[in-house]
Amino acid sequence: MFLLVIFFYSALSYEGGYQHIPIEDQPTKVLTPLKSLNANELPEQWLWSNVEGVNYLTLIRNQHIPQYCGSCWAFATTSALADRIKIARKAQWPDMELSPQILLSCNQRSNGCHGGSPSGANEYIHNYGIAHETCSNYQAKGWDTGLACTDQIKCNDCDEHNNCGVPASYPIYTVSEFGHVEGEQAMMNEIYQRGPIVCALDARGLLDYTSGIVNDTTGLNTLNHAVSIVGYGVENNVPYWHVRNSWGSYYGEEGYFRIMRGSNNLGIESSCNWAVPKDTWTDNVRNVTQKAVEKPKKRNPMQEFVSPSPSTVKGCVIMDSVEYPPIVSKTGSIPWSHIQTKDLPLEWDWRNVNGRNYLSWTRNQHIPQYCGSCWAHATTSALADRINIARNATFPEVALSVQVMLNCKAGGTCGGGNPGGAYAFAYKHGIPEDSCQTYIAQDPSKAECSDIQVCENCFKTADGSVNCTAVTNEKLWKVSNYGVINGADAMKKAIYADGPIACAMDATDQLRDYTGGIFSQKVLAPVPNHIVSVVGWGVENGTEYWVVRNSWGTYWGEQGFFRIVTGSQNLGIQLWCNWATPIINNNSHHQLINL
Repeated sequence: MFLLVIFFYSALSYEGGYQHIPIEDQPTKVLTPLKSLNANELPEQWLWSNVEGVNYLTLIRNQHIPQYCGSCWAFATTSALADRIKIARKAQWPDMELSPQILLSCNQRSNGCHGGSPSGANEYIHNYGIAHETCSNYQAKGWDTGLACTDQIKCNDCDEHNNCGVPASYPIYTVSEFGHVEGEQAMMNEIYQRGPIVCALDARGLLDYTSGIVNDTTGLNTLNHAVSIVGYGVENNVPYWHVRNSWGSYYGEEGYFRIMRGSNNLGIESSCNWAVPKDTWTDNVRNVTQKAVEKPKKRNPMQEFVSPSPSTVKGCVIMDSVEYPPIVSKTGSIPWSHIQTKDLPLEWDWRNVNGRNYLSWTRNQHIPQYCGSCWAHATTSALADRINIARNATFPEVALSVQVMLNCKAGGTCGGGNPGGAYAFAYKHGIPEDSCQTYIAQDPSKAECSDIQVCENCFKTADGSVNCTAVTNEKLWKVSNYGVINGADAMKKAIYADGPIACAMDATDQLRDYTGGIFSQKVLAPVPNHIVSVVGWGVENGTEYWVVRNSWGTYWGEQGFFRIVTGSQNLGIQLWCNWATPIINNNSHHQLINL
């Protein structure tokens, strides 16, 4: 049903994060002017969220947590560029989620959390490049608020002794050219031919938006906020822009809004910027630093994984948890009981099923400081993957919040945890999306699972003070059942039927040094000290292997993943795994439960 939303703002003030620079003063580097298509050559509708059934957009983010920061300019720029990289790579695995934090700390031509310009951000990326979010996660601070630019801000890694340093190398991304655009026709050309663009507008007309097409009739046009226009269309004869905001997935239409097109509503057609990504991914271009984190002299084998179960395997406490008993379907059967071993394919990889990637983004549990939260990372990643699989990888991509698992002590803490507890929490309560709570890699002073610990928003009021309040309209993703499996055949059936699973393993020093290839290590008694997500399997030169997602950043291994042999000499990865079945199209909302 079409809904036309009209706002009437007169005295309401809004301090945005956009630093306006006159077009003639904006830095540009245009190598090849874009061919201008006339109105008849442009499609009436073009939405990068759905081009012949494929979603080319990356994650929705939230600039306002864990505290308020006027960083819209950095978010809009990195999101639009990440989208364009995804478009250039034809939506193949993996998505490149770029780091707004690097711009906030290192682009000192901006005002950090007090505003910046997309043109200046593009200039910085062109000159210096930018890393993935797993190199430098968002901390909602900038050089202006005490988080200055350092080598570790550009890319960081911390070990279990909380020794932090710069990885020996990490992938970098850059742009070959960048410029500005304005006016409906030129903007449509740029979006259709090359991808999303970054535009300024007056955010006062968006503060109470929930859905529909914005049509401000008051003439608001103070440019105080930056957003990314990702497409355009027509609904009930009303032309609109499809726009990504950076106020969380609970805002508006899954974090997006639509606004009237062709009338410069809220000033959105008066100042826009674009950038063309340079291909650094094909050859894995990396910044080589040779400043790797010093390896710990002695590792704690139970640093990250603990289980309350009294049972043991090879001297390790890893068996089915008494505290978190498996919950299966009402019939008592497992979801993949219909699959026969003989019917399993020789290879299966959810990163590429018939040319489509079904996996959510890859993260880093070890920044901005060390946190032994692999149990939460592996389970939420596997569950988010299963949600995306069940939704056929359609827009929007889902990512679940790890920080909420810590805030609610949903199976563990930064000192370790149990995957069964994570899925029990998803069964009883539900897990919000990542933009509800940014990962800060630390336990709360008290894990109360209060409304504000589950989902929050921080904002600046008219008098200049900053408030953080609970959000109570967020979507919670729940599971209908969950359980434990082991053995190669059962693992393959579970993965093939519904998606990735979370498995325990022994993260040895040799695995930590992994850079690529099929890993194999003989350990007589693997000690389960780490949880990972197994997303598929394959065969190379006669050697069968598991495809595994880690949570140590995209600079580690094969874009954050590794391959390890099946059968034996695989550090016990087949001994104990957890699975859960997500509930799709639920309308669950937050409620406090007794934990």
